[in-house]
Amino acid sequence: MVELYYIEDNPDIAGTVKEYLEKKGFSVTICATLAQARRDLKKHVPTLVLLDWNMPDGYGDGICRWIRSNWKELPIIFLTVRGDSCDMVSGFKNGADDYVVKPFELEVLYSRILALLRRTGNAAEQYLSCGGIMIDQNRRTVSCYSERNPLPLGNREEINLSAAEYQLLLYLMRNKGKTVTREMILEKVWDVNGNYVNDNTLTVTMKRLRDKLYHPACIKTVRSVGYRMEDAV
Repeated sequence: MVELYYIEDNPDIAGTVKEYLEKKGFSVTICATLAQARRDLKKHVPTLVLLDWNMPDGYGDGICRWIRSNWKELPIIFLTVRGDSCDMVSGFKNGADDYVVKPFELEVLYSRILALLRRTGNAAEQYLSCGGIMIDQNRRTVSCYSERNPLPLGNREEINLSAAEYQLLLYLMRNKGKTVTREMILEKVWDVNGNYVNDNTLTVTMKRLRDKLYHPACIKTVRSVGYRMEDAV
């Protein structure tokens, strides 16, 4: 299913677009503020973002740059009343893939979304996110946000993981919301490559992973069973 985040503070416009696109089979999440959009994007990356320019807590160009710096292939369409050529040029310079001026026809918006997705595919599938941690599977990179991260809040830090730490995090992320036993991890992360390791290796690898990720709350220890990765409620 195509998942859209629509960053729009006008409930009438947001509701109309949401209703129309959901009839077309899309899943649409409305973000009424930029702050909400940032929170939602840190938890889950959608297929495409629709973005208004004037928001109650800032402007769309800033969050467009932020999205593009974190998710390079994520499609972005500006959907705004600002139709001057300078605004459109600025939108594209800040990372937008398309620019639609209000008022607009819903059928035209739908067609432009489909056209953009034909070019990009579902780029969101390469990104796995949980609790501010993100894996880019294509680039095999890991980055994170954290209040304990020394970088300013809102910036990402790329984390250098060993091969074993990366595979452990990847397995937990792919099974987000599920409790995985230590035996399952040892089998899927290590034994699948023909490398026998003992239980202590997992304990040490997990400790090092947590240290590098600033001890994230999203990685839970299930006592006497294993681990579970989940977003905070």
